[in-house]
Amino acid sequence: MSLFSDNIKLLRNRKNVTQQVVADGCNIPRDRYVKYEGGINLPPPDFLLSVSRYFHISIDLLLSVDLRKIAVDELLKMGDNRLLLPITVDKSGNNFIEIVPHKARAGYLTGYADPEFIENLQQIALPFLGSGKMRAFPIGGDSMPPHTDKSFIVGRYVENLGEIKKDKTYIIITLSEGITYKRLNSKNTDSITVEPDNISYSPYDIKLSDVLEIWEYVAHIGQDDSKPETINAESFPGILKTLQSEIAAINAKIGN
Repeated sequence: MSLFSDNIKLLRNRKNVTQQVVADGCNIPRDRYVKYEGGINLPPPDFLLSVSRYFHISIDLLLSVDLRKIAVDELLKMGDNRLLLPITVDKSGNNFIEIVPHKARAGYLTGYADPEFIENLQQIALPFLGSGKMRAFPIGGDSMPPHTDKSFIVGRYVENLGEIKKDKTYIIITLSEGITYKRLNSKNTDSITVEPDNISYSPYDIKLSDVLEIWEYVAHIGQDDSKPETINAESFPGILKTLQSEIAAINAKIGN
């Protein structure tokens, strides 16, 4: 049997219902459900979606986490049928913030739904940030100044897309990019448009189907107090003149 089949059997038994009841709830024949629970047939996307909604457990957890090892009733329920792993609190009841280190950045896509991966992350408590599930992520590159490769962005988990707002910044976890930190430009029907604060980079679209998690910026932790580079306003005319000369030279080469 597969992890998935073990999980749906476990959930059915905890719910104390028959295979027929679950099959009816998923709008499929009982004999078809039996083959999925028995690990005989691989579940297609339509069944994954229906059984996920029936048990109120996200598809990624059904497929990747051994639910026998965690208390499902203690999971933090989120919008859009999403679930997070149990929250750890300190003696005062404040949420601990898990820190995803740089060395674990690449492994976050496969580990974010794994209880052991999350439990092994270092934790801090910042009570002044208030309530909500929060996690700290490392960022890289120069697209979001003043944050550098030594910065961590603390984000509060976004329960549904209706909560994200234009001009706010977010940590976005996607299948294609992994961990990325950008400012929201606009929300579209099947995508969001994000933009870097560094104007050297252009805005771009992220398909909603590519998004795994979204965390709203609440704070950042930095280790670099270097003075940012500035450009003297008096030097703008000279810079523009240089650019015009370079553009003219490029056009001349194209013309030849």
